[in-house]
Order: sequence, then structure tokens, then C-alpha cells
Amino acid sequence: MLFVVSTVNYADRATLSIAGSDLSRQLGLSKIAMGYAFSAFGWAYVLGQIPGGWLLDRFGSKRVYAASILFWSLFTVAQGFIAFVPAAAAVATLFGLRFMLGLAEAPSFPGNGRIAAAWFPTAERGTAAAIFNSSQYFATAAFAPFTGWLTYTFGWPYVFWVMGVAGVGIALLWQVTIFSPREHPRINAAELDHLERGGALVDMDHRARDAAPRGAVGQLLRNRMLLGVYVGQYCITALTYFFLTWFPVYLVEQRGLSILNAGFAASVPALCGFFGGVLGGLFSDRLLRRGFSLTMARKLPIVLGMLMSTSMLVCNYIESTTWVVVVMALAFFGKGLGSLGWAVVSDTSPKQIAGLSGGLFNTFGNVAGITTPIVIGYLVQSSGSFTSALVFVAANAILAIASYLFIVGEIRRVELTVS
Repeated sequence: MLFVVSTVNYADRATLSIAGSDLSRQLGLSKIAMGYAFSAFGWAYVLGQIPGGWLLDRFGSKRVYAASILFWSLFTVAQGFIAFVPAAAAVATLFGLRFMLGLAEAPSFPGNGRIAAAWFPTAERGTAAAIFNSSQYFATAAFAPFTGWLTYTFGWPYVFWVMGVAGVGIALLWQVTIFSPREHPRINAAELDHLERGGALVDMDHRARDAAPRGAVGQLLRNRMLLGVYVGQYCITALTYFFLTWFPVYLVEQRGLSILNAGFAASVPALCGFFGGVLGGLFSDRLLRRGFSLTMARKLPIVLGMLMSTSMLVCNYIESTTWVVVVMALAFFGKGLGSLGWAVVSDTSPKQIAGLSGGLFNTFGNVAGITTPIVIGYLVQSSGSFTSALVFVAANAILAIASYLFIVGEIRRVELTVS
């Protein structure tokens, strides 16, 4: 269910990238203006992370997440009506709705991390986190061709309307599907004991009203291991936002594809990212079961994956669009393989504040959602091509490797000091 919800989550935040070429042409937006429009989601998503994590710890995952799904779906629907807004107000309206979409989605991934920590033992958590995190690639693989077809056939507003209505349906499904471990109607004592003995935090939502220890956020920020994880996640997320925002535009404007063909072409690297993401979790958990340390089991797939991601630089020297798609498929397979940040969060978050810890982690990561679209917008506007943009994205992969190798150190659960 986390995978399904997260797929819709990423599809909704990526709607603008598919509709972007037609929408920007209708509204007369420059590349820099589009960069800021793409970044509006990121500003709100970052601002909402810590409050969203606090709400999850205070009121529990099920209720807060359900409200999140419903509101982000309604804001997605509303974006389709920008077509009827006067041109002078359209840009501000688009920015505002993208901002509210980001705010509404803020609790989603801290909620994922929280639920994974409650439902999965340590040796299974890497696979679980990889599955829901791989939704970012599956969303593009599943919905980019479909939304490209919607744009081509009916016009860009239908992308927002169809995806938003689908999200409302998912919000209703969530209510009858998700439970905490102790409250699930079909769990038995043996299963619950398996979870507890394996390190699952099964009572997390039963302590949801406990206050966080004073200075908890400060303690997290002073932890070198966590700071290294935060920096690494910022760099990894920069790759994500290139793919979610500018990649379809790159295919249309630099590689000459139609919007319809760009949707299908973007789905190939996305599908490879999905398989890489699932494989990364399976590989990491297999290393754990074979006796490797938690540190080695989490770091090795991250480093290997980020090295593979740098292959996107080769696209600057390739003329064939087919080979560009092949190389990008390799790069995003690697990006998926190395996307184990949420498994690391579930492994390291203090038991009392798993939601708040996940929110802080996602705050750092999604600052890239603000900076990456804007930086790429300026680079493309100034140079007239995506060459320097691909160098910028690949450099983030190198920095992620450096952070995990030289800053993070041993990966272990943080214990808070209660004053």
C-alpha cells in the first residue's frame, strides 16, 4: 500500500513536467520562470517536513497520512483550472497551487519511514524501504506515457484532473487498508513476536501522544553520522528532481521528441530505476543476512549506485536519442540501486521521534527540490543546452559518495539524551 500511495504521490508531483511544455507555451513562461514554477513544490515540501513529522508522532501515521493524500489530490485537481485563469494571474496561481501541493505531501515519506519501522524487522527493512522508495521511478514508468497521451489527446489540464481524482480514490482505500501492527485485524501473536524480536517498533503509534524530548532536533543536528546522511540525501535527491522536472523537457527540446514520444522515452529509464531500487533493497538485506555489518550493507549499494549514475555524462557526447535513453536507463538504474536513504532513516531514527527524524532527513533531501530545478533553469537559459546541467547532476552523485564514505561512519540507531 505504501508503494501504491507513493506512486500516486510522485505521479502528482511530476504532472507539471509532462504538461510543462504545452503549459509554458500557453502561459508564455521562460525557462527561468519554469524553473521557479518547478521549485514551488520543493519550497513547501521542505517547510512542511518537520511540522509533518511532528504531526505523525503526535497523532499517528494513519490519520495524518490520510489527510495528506486527500489534500494533495485536491490541489492536483485545482492545477487543471489554471487554463481558465487570466494570463496575468496564471503564473502566481500555478506557483501557489504547486506550493500547496508540496505542503500537503510533506508528511508522506516521513510517514512511510515511520510505518516501515513499525512493520518490518531490521533485516527486512531495506527491502521494504526500497520498494516504497522505488515508486518514484515506477510512477514515471507507469504514468509518463499515460499523461503524455492525455496531454497530446485532450490537453494539459486533463493530466491534473485525472491524477487528482485518482488520488482521492486512493485516500479512501488507505482508510480501510492501513493499521498499526497491534491493531491489524489479521495479525497473530507469532507474527507480532517476529516483528518485535527483529527490531520493529510495533508500539510506535501507541506512544504517538508522547512529547519529544527537549532539544531533540538539536541532538539530531549535532550527530555527525546523521549530518552525513542528510548531505548524501540532498545530493541523491538532486538526481530525483532532475528526472521529475527537467528530463522530459530535455527530451522534447534538446532531443527533438514530441510530448507523446517523450512520455514513452522517459518511462524506460524510470522502469530501470524501479528495478534498481528494488534490487538495492534486496541486495542490502541479503548482505545483512550473510553476516555483513549494517554499515556495509547500507553503504555498498549506495556507493555503487551513485557511481553508475555518473554515466549520464556520456549523453553530452552522444547524438543518437536511442542511445541517450539507454545511457539514462543505466544512470537511473544506479540511482535506484543507491536510494537506500529511507532504510537508513528507519535504522537510525530515535524510537521516540521517528516521524520528526524522518521529517528532518527529508527536509535536507528536498532542499534539492528547490535548488535543482532553479539551477538547471539558469544553466539551460544561459547556455542554450543541457550540457552543463548534466555535469551539475552527475557532480551531486559524486558528492553523495563522498558523504557516505567520509562523513557518515558507522550506521546505528541514535539514542536521545533526555534532560
